[in-house]
Amino acid sequence: MNKTLIAIRSVFFVLCGACGWLVCYAIEEWDSHWRLAVMIGLLLGALVILVDVLLKGFSLRGLSAITFGLGMGTLIAYFISTSPLFRFGEPQIIYLSQLGLFIVSTYLCTVIALRGKDEFNLVIPYVRFVPHDVDVPLVVVDTSVLIDGRIARVCEAGFLNAALIIPRFVLNELQAVADSGDPHKQARGRHGLEVLNELRRIKRLDIRISESEVTKQEDVEAKLVFLAQTMRAKLLTTDYNLAKMAEFQGVPWLNLNELARSLRPEFMLGETVEVELVKAGKDEGQAVGFLEDGSMVVVNSSRAYLGRRVSAEIISILPTAGGKMIFAKLLTAAP
Repeated sequence: MNKTLIAIRSVFFVLCGACGWLVCYAIEEWDSHWRLAVMIGLLLGALVILVDVLLKGFSLRGLSAITFGLGMGTLIAYFISTSPLFRFGEPQIIYLSQLGLFIVSTYLCTVIALRGKDEFNLVIPYVRFVPHDVDVPLVVVDTSVLIDGRIARVCEAGFLNAALIIPRFVLNELQAVADSGDPHKQARGRHGLEVLNELRRIKRLDIRISESEVTKQEDVEAKLVFLAQTMRAKLLTTDYNLAKMAEFQGVPWLNLNELARSLRPEFMLGETVEVELVKAGKDEGQAVGFLEDGSMVVVNSSRAYLGRRVSAEIISILPTAGGKMIFAKLLTAAP
């Protein structure tokens, strides 16, 4: 992309110089000043390229906001200037007043439109333009999801059939966490960046960066909810409070913790499970192991097999706040 821009800018710069020479070629009296004309053309081209460089990062949403502001300002200035207020008076004073009214109204309308560029959608949101499907579902991703990391495995398995919208302020927040002086926060932030790179490597996954901005750190959660609301998207998070805020605003949400809980297998009495015993239990002869979903298994008469993988038959199941506690009797132990 950078090489393409350099080529386009170079061609434009040369064309500006050629236009200066063509002006002298068309006007015979300026033949002797062709060098000056070429120089002026090149300087104008350089000025335009400089403006182009300074506008780097300016989004399509910002451009539509400016266009809307200029249009509304011009319309307001026209209606006021054609009103009876400007019917009588000196022509010069009326002209200057109309000119001042035009400049002030267009400036104010443009600034207001830029400040509220996320609050209106006169232009079809560009994030919905995809080559294969216009009505692709959208999911706004929270920082906590990237740090959590499980989203990469879910997308790799193909269970999330939606375009992931990652706001720019979420990326900035993730970068700030990765640059933190706290080693724990730094590790979490870097893990989030690694997860983001894993998502980018999934070819069939549609990832889009939203250029929406946020001014204050405490507004990040409200901005996520608002962004999902305006895009008619779902909010993907592991933050319970943020999920409840989205639910209150009528925004559908997805929580990876809820997904993990719903995927826990249902065990039946008499079923056989295999578990590695990692520590001794409270009662004599008991040993404890954990299944992949985090459920704790207490195996009777198995303390002698600590550190080994055993097969056990479920004899009772006790629901707890953190999951399920399974009691089992020892069947066989791995050699």
